[in-house]
Amino acid sequence: MGWGVVDVNGTKCSHVANGVCQSKGTELAERLLSLHEQLTAVLQKFSPDTAAVEKTFVNKDGAGTLKLGQARAISLLVPAQFGLKVGEYAPNTVKKVVVGVGHADKRQVKHMVQLQLPTADIGGADAADALAIALCHAHHTQFSNRLDAAIVKAGAMT
Repeated sequence: MGWGVVDVNGTKCSHVANGVCQSKGTELAERLLSLHEQLTAVLQKFSPDTAAVEKTFVNKDGAGTLKLGQARAISLLVPAQFGLKVGEYAPNTVKKVVVGVGHADKRQVKHMVQLQLPTADIGGADAADALAIALCHAHHTQFSNRLDAAIVKAGAMT
């Protein structure tokens, strides 16, 4: 499970940290617990204001999709335990925001993340994906905040 932390200052995003949580253990419950503990440590260390995760996709391997969904539940649960709002983005949405194309491959995503966060030493494809999700969330949050401000301003004018 990849994770990435960015700092947003106005329209600028800067890299803070990234990495990958590796599941440990042989039983599913042990592996999920290890992901929970590792992600909890990340949130304790970096104290983010918000979180974002990728929406689950369904593929031909039902068992694999189920396991992915269980790990994804950890990525939703841990931020919720810290009182964070969690944004969710479809993979194509993330790729459109970061790369400009909804069907970009992992290599393209990593390349564009590296261009947007040049100081990042990206810890693998999963970490690059996590940073791409963070960038997508920052973009959507900035747009939403501007839209909310415009609506408030328009309401004050009437």
